[in-house]
Amino acid sequence: MEHYSKKSLCSFIDEEKKTTTQSPIHRHLPYKTLQEKMTSQYDYFAPATPPTPPRSPDSPWTVSPFQTPSPSLLHHCVASLHHRDGGSIYSIAATQGGILFTGSDTRRIRAWRQPDCTEHGYIKASSGEVRVMLAHGNTLFTAHADRRVRVWNVANYNSDVFRPKKVTTLPQKPSFLNFTAIANHQKKHKDCISCLAYYHAEGLLYTGSWDKNVNTWRVSDNRLVDSFLAHEDSVNAIVVNQDDGCVFTCSSDGTVKIWRRVAGQNPHTLTMTLKFQPSPVNALSLSASASSCFLYSGSSDGFINFWEKEKITSRFNHGGFLQGHRFAVLCLVATEKLVFSGSEDTTIRVWRREEGSCFHECLAVLDAHRGPVRCLAAVLEVERVVMGFVVYSAGLDQTFKVWRVKVLPEEGVVVERGGEHLKRKIMEYEVSPVLSPSWVEKKLQGSHSFH
Repeated sequence: MEHYSKKSLCSFIDEEKKTTTQSPIHRHLPYKTLQEKMTSQYDYFAPATPPTPPRSPDSPWTVSPFQTPSPSLLHHCVASLHHRDGGSIYSIAATQGGILFTGSDTRRIRAWRQPDCTEHGYIKASSGEVRVMLAHGNTLFTAHADRRVRVWNVANYNSDVFRPKKVTTLPQKPSFLNFTAIANHQKKHKDCISCLAYYHAEGLLYTGSWDKNVNTWRVSDNRLVDSFLAHEDSVNAIVVNQDDGCVFTCSSDGTVKIWRRVAGQNPHTLTMTLKFQPSPVNALSLSASASSCFLYSGSSDGFINFWEKEKITSRFNHGGFLQGHRFAVLCLVATEKLVFSGSEDTTIRVWRREEGSCFHECLAVLDAHRGPVRCLAAVLEVERVVMGFVVYSAGLDQTFKVWRVKVLPEEGVVVERGGEHLKRKIMEYEVSPVLSPSWVEKKLQGSHSFH
């Protein structure tokens, strides 16, 4: 398997690349060693059932990749939009109230009504390049080129006239009468804010930056309660476990770190470092429920590693990796038993974790984008027998797409483990994506081997 470069997320995020890709469906493979991972052959599984007749040409739905009589997943792209302001869309944030926000390299944050994505107004800030956003309840957090975070009240988003209100800016501008603002400003990030996370129970906002640091803000009084050097390279993503307040960070240094904050104290303590690849880690997502907790990380080598939390020791054990993307994984969303991954190879993959195990399968590849998929958001619509999702994606091709996804229940088809009967047949495919020659040439010129 060839690796064209060791680029981190921040090294190519501003480049606009156009490409088309054709790639077969990959499944989760058990992890052995890094050397085996780099050199092993691709294995794929497909149900040993006859294909169904072709779907009606009038139907917008696409059946799952394996064309089974009872397909596991149906999907179709219901909208493909361009930002009115032009430029690439860097961030997406979806609210439970039915509004989606998109941020770009301009000062305007566009608001769209879900799920049809009709325009609903915009927020105009004093600084542009909104690279990351986070929505919680009636609050929207946005990070800008001036390395500050704006906090907006968007409580009236369901009214006919959209009138957002700016609550505060973190850090606030220093003044002679505001000593807290002066102290906070001294800890201001020295480089682009790349990620946000919010701990609901204590009202703590985490900001990660390419300056390698993580800042912790108490939103209620705009106070910076902690600032620490988290990694040896740029911090690319942060997630918080809402059950226990545990903080996860990932970096271009190739590590994922777990931090804890002692009750009643502000400093965060490093409790564990997860490192299973030399490649920069660009994205994190956490799937936590009463019965299980899985952490997913997307890397520049195209792999998605995952860890499962032990119930007794609370340690995270490496469970394997999801193999399928040809280039860097830039964004991840984990919801229910599904994982959505967006990649530099222009595709979005939908993975499902098997109930009660670590086995994952790729249900579909969504390949309508013509540039790297930069950000994703997924909203659950139906929770009955058939689960329905609306998925929003944006890429460096300057397009914003809306997908409808229907997931049918698992059919109980198992893979041979520990002597169990094999009920899937193995099929081999040739991996031959069609990529832009100029893009590949650019990656080859900037490539250097993994250490």
